[in-house]
Amino acid sequence: MTPDVVVSGSLRNRLALILTGGAALLAVVLFIVVRVLAAQVAQQGQDNILKASMSSVLDTAAIRDGRVTLDFPYSSLSMLNTEADDRVFYAIYEDNTLLSGYDWLTSPRDVAPENTIFKNTTLKGEVLRVASGARTLIGSNGPRNVFVSVAQTQDALSNTLNAISRNVAFLGLGFFAMSSALAIWAASTTSRQMRRLTSSVTRRGPQDLSRFTKPVPSEMAPLVASLNTFMLRLDHSLTQSEEFIAEAAHRIRTPLATVRSHAEATLQRVDRDENRTSLQAMVRAIDESSRAAGQLLDHAMVTFRAGNLEMVQVDLADLLHELVQSMTPVAEMKDITMTMELERPATLQGDAILLQNALRNLIDNALKYAPAETGVIIKASNSPTLSVSIYDDGPGFAVDEIETLSGRFVRGKDMGNTIGSGLGLTIAQEVIVAHNGSMALTNREEGGACVTLSF
Repeated sequence: MTPDVVVSGSLRNRLALILTGGAALLAVVLFIVVRVLAAQVAQQGQDNILKASMSSVLDTAAIRDGRVTLDFPYSSLSMLNTEADDRVFYAIYEDNTLLSGYDWLTSPRDVAPENTIFKNTTLKGEVLRVASGARTLIGSNGPRNVFVSVAQTQDALSNTLNAISRNVAFLGLGFFAMSSALAIWAASTTSRQMRRLTSSVTRRGPQDLSRFTKPVPSEMAPLVASLNTFMLRLDHSLTQSEEFIAEAAHRIRTPLATVRSHAEATLQRVDRDENRTSLQAMVRAIDESSRAAGQLLDHAMVTFRAGNLEMVQVDLADLLHELVQSMTPVAEMKDITMTMELERPATLQGDAILLQNALRNLIDNALKYAPAETGVIIKASNSPTLSVSIYDDGPGFAVDEIETLSGRFVRGKDMGNTIGSGLGLTIAQEVIVAHNGSMALTNREEGGACVTLSF
């Protein structure tokens, strides 16, 4: 290090740091961009398969004997097999009635036919990708809306993205390492030009103030031009100084030489000892002054959606009539007679779709648990308040379970082999609560169960 020079870091290290910092930033940007693009491509691939699966289920929807049926194709779910054995869930709804699948998997009701809605949902902390679609079927009872949702876990997608991320990370590290090496090489090469200039200046002799004529990078041209200009001025100043010094030396030494010569001449002419001693002292002083002046001059010469009901006027008698007609084939298959006792008027402000869903579930439960060759009674009464009751001749409710049967996935202990999910009463309960009503579960004295919705 050159003495008496204030040093503030290294230009080469600064340049290397800037370049390696830029390389690190580019490597991170490369990782993020490739990761995002890979996630989009992988997600698009999963979405396309989910859509194909959902569409294959939806395409089998048809109305037979007044009911919506689906011939569930096995291939619609088998196409979702992955190496990670991702779990697949599905839900098929007719309006708000679950026909098959998982009841927690709800389908959006705003999806238009022929369109597909994708969304993410969670199950026990695990992210699921859901594809939902809808289809409108035209039957004798009017249009029927079928909604299908297919969901799949994202283990395979995560594994793929993790593998891509690792590969991209290695690529990024390799890119960073190579860029860093190139940055250090570039910094060293750039600083080498400075060292060459320094060496050139150092090798020059004290009198060599000639211009630098060797080619230099354009960034160094201003420095070299300034240095050449400085040396030109310095050369001019030195020349003037030399001329001044030579002139000054001449002007000082000449008079001293004259005085000395006169002193010596006088010394030769005097005889008295005291005068000769004085003249000898004068000659010595002149010689000392002349020498001192010459030495001084020589020295000088050198230096950064239930809460949003669609309220309409609903006639419960008409609604129940339609439901009974649509569910009669099921009752006939079990030799169950469905009887209606409808008092009119039986109207209220409510959400028709939700009410139909609740009543269908209650009638379906009655048909499910009623023995063959018995009857189910559907009664609508408007006194003292509007209510709907469904009676069956089934086993009835266990007294100790009545309070809990409306809970989600709760079924009675003595249901035998009757198929159910434990959600029919839950749905009815939630619909009636949303309409500010109540549901009562009771057992008939003659045997059987009764469910009453009071509005």
